[in-house]
Amino acid sequence: MKVIGISPHRRNFLRKAVSAAPAVALLAGAGVGVAASVGPAEAYRPSYFNESEWTTLKALVERLIPPNADGPSALEAGVHEFIDLQMNTPYAYGKLWFMQAPFVPSSPEFGYQFHMAPRDLYRSALAGLNQATQHKLGKVFSALDAAQQDAIIGELEKGTLAIGEVPPATFFGQLLQNTREGYFSDPVHGGNKDMAAWKMINFPGARGDYMDWVEQYGKHYPLPPASIA
Repeated sequence: MKVIGISPHRRNFLRKAVSAAPAVALLAGAGVGVAASVGPAEAYRPSYFNESEWTTLKALVERLIPPNADGPSALEAGVHEFIDLQMNTPYAYGKLWFMQAPFVPSSPEFGYQFHMAPRDLYRSALAGLNQATQHKLGKVFSALDAAQQDAIIGELEKGTLAIGEVPPATFFGQLLQNTREGYFSDPVHGGNKDMAAWKMINFPGARGDYMDWVEQYGKHYPLPPASIA
C-alpha cells in the first residue's frame, strides 16, 4: 500500500512500522487488553502506571510521534492508553515466551532476552530515566523542552544514557515497538483513536471483504476503515 502525502520523517516511521506488524497481529490474538468505553483522552485513568510514570510515558510517546498535519500524534491516537492496558495482560507479565535464565545478548530473531517482564521493565526504566535527567539537566523528563527530550531519546536509542538496571537501548526498543503497536492497533485495544492512523495511510481495517480492490492499483480505496468491534 502506497503512503501518499506523509512527511519524510513520518513516512520513515511508517515504513519501519511495517516490521512491527507481526507483533501487532500476535498481540491481537494473545489476550491483549480491550479498551474500556471512556470519553475524551483526558478522562482515561491508568490502571498500571503511577502518576509520575504516566506523565513520563506520555511525554516520551509524544516525542516519538509528535503532532503535525500528516496525522494524529501518539497522544491523540491513544498510544499511552494502549500501553497501559497492555501492562495488565499475559504479554506484560512475560507469559507469552520462555522467561528463565540464562539471559544473553542476542539478535532479535531469538526473541525476548531480558530478565524483566515488560511491565517491570517499564517501571524500572521510567524511574531511572527521570533520575538520569534530573541529575544531568536538573529536571525530570517531562519538564524538559522538546529539543532536550529529543536529545535524551537519542541517547536512549544509542545506549549512552544510564537509567539503572534496564539497558537504555533495550528500553528504547521496547517503547518504540509498543508505540508503533498502539498507533496502528485496532481501536478495540485502546490505541488508534477513531482509526485516525488507518485513515492516514488509507488502510481498510478489519473489513470482511475488500477483494474487489486488491488489484485496482493506484486507485484510492473509497470506504472508511472498520474496527473488529
